[in-house]
Amino acid sequence: MVETQRIVEWLTRLVQIPSVGPVNAGVRSGACSEARLAEQVAAWFTAFGAQVETEEVYAGRPNVYGVWRGAGERWLAVDTHLDTVGVETMEGNPFDGRVADGRVYGRGAVDTKPTLAILLALLETLHEQGRPLPFNLVVCATADEETGAHGAAVFRDWVRRKGFRFDQLVVGEPTLCGPICGHKGTVGLVLEISGVAAHSSRPELGQNAITAAVPIIGAMMAEQARLQAVPPTSDLSTGTLSVTMIRGGQAHNIIPDRCTINIDRRLTAGEDPTVEGERIVALAKAQCALPISVQWLHRLNPFFQKPDSPFVQQISAWSGRAPTVAPYASDAWAYGGIADEVVLFGPGSIEQAHRDVEWVEIHELEKAAQIYLRWWGLSGF
Repeated sequence: MVETQRIVEWLTRLVQIPSVGPVNAGVRSGACSEARLAEQVAAWFTAFGAQVETEEVYAGRPNVYGVWRGAGERWLAVDTHLDTVGVETMEGNPFDGRVADGRVYGRGAVDTKPTLAILLALLETLHEQGRPLPFNLVVCATADEETGAHGAAVFRDWVRRKGFRFDQLVVGEPTLCGPICGHKGTVGLVLEISGVAAHSSRPELGQNAITAAVPIIGAMMAEQARLQAVPPTSDLSTGTLSVTMIRGGQAHNIIPDRCTINIDRRLTAGEDPTVEGERIVALAKAQCALPISVQWLHRLNPFFQKPDSPFVQQISAWSGRAPTVAPYASDAWAYGGIADEVVLFGPGSIEQAHRDVEWVEIHELEKAAQIYLRWWGLSGF
């Protein structure tokens, strides 16, 4: 049996290594990325007997791959992302990893360093005892999950180059130790409207980019209403569309020559990210006489594993929780072609993620570790 205290110590250690993604970095996090944590994880994987490779997702932001070749023909895999969201509004020291009231606190304490802590504790203990795994294992510590989830695509392509095919793959996310078998896809777009600046006393001499954005927003609201009127055709319910940010203007007395609109489109089963993104762009351009440029932030496919699949049902039985779907996206968007069964699973609640106080219950760590031992055929360990 792996000791709970060992898992807690690993989680505290991980939280104490800041890994805020650059997009979310600020004064309190400093100039940050996954690089320092990735370097440590690569060293720990090596120390615990893995063949280790790193691969840059973006400059200075690598994925880390650990491969343990064990007995038997089965191939299992776990994805756990290295990056966290920002810390600028968090209470106290966001990286202290303190233990109090039966919880571990700090940024990443639930999303999603607990999965990595459990893996490190298990693999360290097995290595100390000289005990091989009864299967082959790949653990991927991915970069960029919290912003573009591009690390998942890089890992997927690495797996294909290696010729691996996984029987089962777990994506580590806070699921209260129950199996999540699906989530929506997402398209992120930034539309930039180009106008002409002028003195606000002579608006006819300019082209107002902000007022040109108004009918675009109206069209997006109409599209959201249309999506909600479509009867659901899967457990993922209907797609959604939200205008999430708008920026524009230089000063009180200048006609704005630029305006940007951020669009978040959530995709249900059967919807293609590129097709739906292009639909949004076409709707916007049809409502605007001014030029529009487009930045694609991300294009993530919906994920769905049948809830009656054996692995989903097994985790459901072990956890005592029924399979469900999630409103958020994850790295699972990229993995349908490299594994027979993919499930989101991990300790803690998503309701604690991304908040000003982040924590995970220690009893959730214990429960998740027990499920890992059962999955790995080490229940007597």
